[in-house]
Amino acid sequence: MSENAKTGWRADSGLPARIKTAAFLAPLVVIGVLFLPSQWFAAAFGFVLCFALWEWTRIIGFRLRRLRGVIVGANAALIGVLWLYTPEHWLMPIVYAGAVWWCLALVWLRAFDFASAPTRKNKDLKVIVGSVVVVPAWVAAWLLHKEPEQGPWWTLFVLVLIWIADAAAYFAGRRFGQHKLAPRISPGKTLEGLYGALLGAVVYAAAVGAWLNPSWTAYFCFVLLVTVTVLFSVVGDLFESLIKRHSNIKDSGTIFPGHGGMLDRIDSVLAALPIFAAGRSLFGL
Repeated sequence: MSENAKTGWRADSGLPARIKTAAFLAPLVVIGVLFLPSQWFAAAFGFVLCFALWEWTRIIGFRLRRLRGVIVGANAALIGVLWLYTPEHWLMPIVYAGAVWWCLALVWLRAFDFASAPTRKNKDLKVIVGSVVVVPAWVAAWLLHKEPEQGPWWTLFVLVLIWIADAAAYFAGRRFGQHKLAPRISPGKTLEGLYGALLGAVVYAAAVGAWLNPSWTAYFCFVLLVTVTVLFSVVGDLFESLIKRHSNIKDSGTIFPGHGGMLDRIDSVLAALPIFAAGRSLFGL
């Protein structure tokens, strides 16, 4: 999320613009997720991720548009190969790899200055990280969406989960925020905002879980998975903020008024998707 208006972590003067943008985008996203065939959904989401990668190449320090285009094109080609030719049983290991990456990202968040210098070696590392972030998220979304039973609804569930967590965190942080969550990385975030996000997510998961009417064991695993997913969505948000701090950049772009760039808008989702998809597979949900 954008540094000038962190949804769910602090009050900000750009709230009206954020609400207008969200009111325009949310129905488009819902319609796309629920009504596009899975192949078309995969293509549309791939385009969104490539746009986010374009912004990523800028914030990690690449200035030549041609070189940035090559990096984005290579990732687009990889997604295309996975989309058209890869056997389905090869795809879930990619999701697991993405989930493992986000666990490693926790270590990077603690080592604030790691790869912060604008050297070519560090830029190349961050190019690789961009692929490791984007490709598993795309695979996870595609696998969720094309499930034979309620696939689009599961995909929408993850997106709504992040929206609810963000909204709950915003109001909790605005009303109760006192203690900084990660002051060096994102000074506006508070522990109270995080607790609000978790509370909103648990209430949402409890309601959806009750509607699904699973066994008590499955119900517990479902709520636990949602809680972990939201925690890692915060990791995704913080990680993008860390990389922007390295480059002294406020937002990844300006495409969305009040929201910043595409990457600012989907940073939490990039982490949430592989975590949720991997967890569902492991728990058998």
